[in-house]
Amino acid sequence: MSSNRLKKKKFFDRLLIKNRLIILNEDTFEEIFSFKLNIMSVFVSLSLGAIFLISITTVLIAFTPLREFIPGYSSSKLKRDATVLALKSDSLSIALKKNEIYIKSIQKVLNGDLEYAKFNKDSILSNSDEAPVHVDLSPSQKEIELRKRVKEEEKLDFKSQKSNSKKKTR
Repeated sequence: MSSNRLKKKKFFDRLLIKNRLIILNEDTFEEIFSFKLNIMSVFVSLSLGAIFLISITTVLIAFTPLREFIPGYSSSKLKRDATVLALKSDSLSIALKKNEIYIKSIQKVLNGDLEYAKFNKDSILSNSDEAPVHVDLSPSQKEIELRKRVKEEEKLDFKSQKSNSKKKTR
């Protein structure tokens, strides 16, 4: 157990031993500059530098148009165009349904299934409109109780504010 502890102590001591990094001019052997470093400070500075570079890269990609060059990200122009095309396709499908109903009614007139006097384009198109779905908008019992409670609380708040404002003005 003590040998394991000694090995750990030697390792940490080795991390903290000061070393000198000297940059020399090769021709004249003139010292350009030197640093006193230890392995721990080099490791910490390289780790911080890597974290800094990763964070800067992430910020650049996330908040600039560079993200459009990454596969899987779509451009904002492409999203806008898709929305516009979806709206156009919806309106075109509605217009196509109306035209199909109109053509079917004309075929009925031409085949003699329907008299011409009963044939009216406006009535055909009005029949093709989809009827709105009935939605019950009446409040439930719980909602009515909540509304009453809120009104009572508002009255109490209003009365307390009124009494506070009278005290302040005196």
